[in-house]
Amino acid sequence: MRSRYTAFVVGDARYLAETWHPGTRPDELALDAAQRWTGLEIVDVDAGAEGDSRGVVEFRATWRHGRERGSLHERSRFLRRSGRWWYLDGEIRPS
Repeated sequence: MRSRYTAFVVGDARYLAETWHPGTRPDELALDAAQRWTGLEIVDVDAGAEGDSRGVVEFRATWRHGRERGSLHERSRFLRRSGRWWYLDGEIRPS
C-alpha cells in the first residue's frame, strides 16, 4: 500500500499498472500532474501478513489540487500470488 501511495506522489503510472492485478487493471491509467498527494494515514489492516494470500488496507490519503484540498478514504483489497502482492480494487468510503 505504501509503495503504491508513493507511486501516486511521484506520478509513476507504470509502477501502479505493474502492481495492479491484470484482471482488474484498467486499460489506461492517467494521472493528473496537478494533483499533489500530501499525506497517508493507515486506518485499518485486515490480514496481509507473510503467509496470507489476501489482505485489506483501509486508508485516508490527503491531497491538494490548486487551492482545493481534500482526502480519499478507501478500503483496498490485495491478493498475493507467486510471492507478490497485487492491488485488486478499492471501495471508496465517506471521509
